[in-house]
Amino acid sequence: MTAISRGCLVAFEGVDGSGKTTQAQLLAGSLGAVLTFEPGATELGGALRHLLLDPRRPSPVPRAEVLLMAADRAQHVDEVVLPALQSGRWVVTDRFSGSTLAYQGWGRGLPAEPLRQVVSWAAAGLEPDLTVLVDVPLEVARQRLGAAARDRLEGLDADFHDRVRHGFVAMARADEAHWVVVDGTLPVATLAVEVEALVRTRLGSPAPS
Repeated sequence: MTAISRGCLVAFEGVDGSGKTTQAQLLAGSLGAVLTFEPGATELGGALRHLLLDPRRPSPVPRAEVLLMAADRAQHVDEVVLPALQSGRWVVTDRFSGSTLAYQGWGRGLPAEPLRQVVSWAAAGLEPDLTVLVDVPLEVARQRLGAAARDRLEGLDADFHDRVRHGFVAMARADEAHWVVVDGTLPVATLAVEVEALVRTRLGSPAPS
């Protein structure tokens, strides 16, 4: 029996309103990859998402917020991501560990090293083969979100989201072998072509299914 090589994991990161979700969807479609997201891609994750993001519910303290995110990721990795990768499929996820480090680390100000340990443990040590940071100026992201009802994190002030954005950029600069930064202000179709080219250059192409 021929062994099946492990698929690649591509994560999209960025502040809310960056356009990362659209780009994740387009890339997954082009590659024939499994498309997923965090938080909430599993049944358990859906319940955790409500606890985390519903502004009508009591706010968890920052450490509890991290642990809820970690629980979602642990379930997501074991139920969705790893089975697909182990079968040889590529996976594209809208958010992964980078979001916890940016939002709860840079944004909430939690200490980096304990946070990294929790993040790594929750993901069973799994890291993306490539993380695509869709970066936009904060004012552009906030304008895109508009006045629509926002979840708990989207509704936090501009200073919080500015810290989050700087966190994402800092991580990308510190690990250029595994991160790539793209301009989220480009037209959607133009950016999608650029992202796909970058991914294929870095990782190659999925095996035919």
